[in-house]
Amino acid sequence: MMECCIPQSPEHPQRYLSLGLKLLNPSSFLVERCFSGFSATTSYSEQEVSCICESLFNEGLQTGRTEQLTHFLWTLPDHLKCLESALKAHALVLFSQQQWKQLYRLLETHKFSPHNHPVLQDLWLRAHYTEAEKTKERELGAVCKYRIRKKNPFPATIWDGEETNYCFKSKSRNVLRDAYKKQAYPSVEDKKRLAAQTELTVTQVSNWFKNKRQRERAAGTLEK
Repeated sequence: MMECCIPQSPEHPQRYLSLGLKLLNPSSFLVERCFSGFSATTSYSEQEVSCICESLFNEGLQTGRTEQLTHFLWTLPDHLKCLESALKAHALVLFSQQQWKQLYRLLETHKFSPHNHPVLQDLWLRAHYTEAEKTKERELGAVCKYRIRKKNPFPATIWDGEETNYCFKSKSRNVLRDAYKKQAYPSVEDKKRLAAQTELTVTQVSNWFKNKRQRERAAGTLEK
């Protein structure tokens, strides 16, 4: 088994654990245990840790802030760091810290469940795009992104081998275009609703709106 590489505990893990658990249902038993002084390293089951990781992962994905997630992962004992939810969360932390090589290695050496493939594929591509933009010191065009995808195919650990279509379905594009006409800067709730409606991820919806605004800004047609 590949050794997990999540860092060890910070000096004050309980404070960050409390912050992370506030994202869960305030009436949940997890929160009660947290504020009763339980330690994550000894008191939480695999299911509970997975729940916390998923909650903090989704929050980090939407906001771009992963400090709470980072410190929660630090509190975990070794046998919990290899949970799939913890590994997926660690991938997001590495992405936010722009630790590209470590991110690629994590995704290439751990097998993930199919339901996690879309979001991890998105991280894989965004990491390669961002890394290339840093190197080239300019924004990538469609041709550059295509070349990067061809050069860096998804590892088998996050891909089922089926051909990936990077263009959204016409129905999905139409839904997004109609929504854009009404609001170029949708709220988080709007993005969630559109994601469910188009069968895309929230990240894909966010990126579509971002790219659409950039194109209109370049053309001088975006209303501020």
